[in-house]
Amino acid sequence: MSRLPELYVAVDVEADGPLPGPYSMISLGMAVAGRPELTFYTELKPISDEYVPAALAVSGLDRERLLREAPTAEEAMRAAKRWVDGLRSVGRPVFLAAPAVWDGMFVHWYFTRFTGHSPFGATGSGVDLRSYWMGLTGCEWAQTRQDAIKQELGLTAVPHTHHAGEDAAELAQVFDAARRRRPPAG
Repeated sequence: MSRLPELYVAVDVEADGPLPGPYSMISLGMAVAGRPELTFYTELKPISDEYVPAALAVSGLDRERLLREAPTAEEAMRAAKRWVDGLRSVGRPVFLAAPAVWDGMFVHWYFTRFTGHSPFGATGSGVDLRSYWMGLTGCEWAQTRQDAIKQELGLTAVPHTHHAGEDAAELAQVFDAARRRRPPAG
């Protein structure tokens, strides 16, 4: 019996505050490492009246437009779940983020709250790029910022825009390059 390959699904979230529930995930992007044609992006209608203006400003998204035009959280997360589940025909989806704690917290909470469960599993666990890089290179935590990793991998032309779809594609590209890197002999 042959096993399907793992598909590392790079996930990026933009939110209007520090945690889900009191605050809202306002956009979600996903991209499969090594498969640039496999992407997903949605914006979401805020679920709360609360928001932190500085957090909202990071994404550049207009909250009033989202309230008028974006799909509800339930609609957006059902579409996201269908997309992740659809990947199962070619591989086993594995959650990937940078940092996994931030993005994972929102994604797991939203999937569980609005679809009943996460397509990434009961715990929502997955791969954290920074931890992966530490293990691969033996570097210190301070050397694991994504811009430092991109510099080391020669990916300085790959932008970080705070658009969830573009940043998920960026993360997928960085992780794909990191996986191809050989650990130092030693």
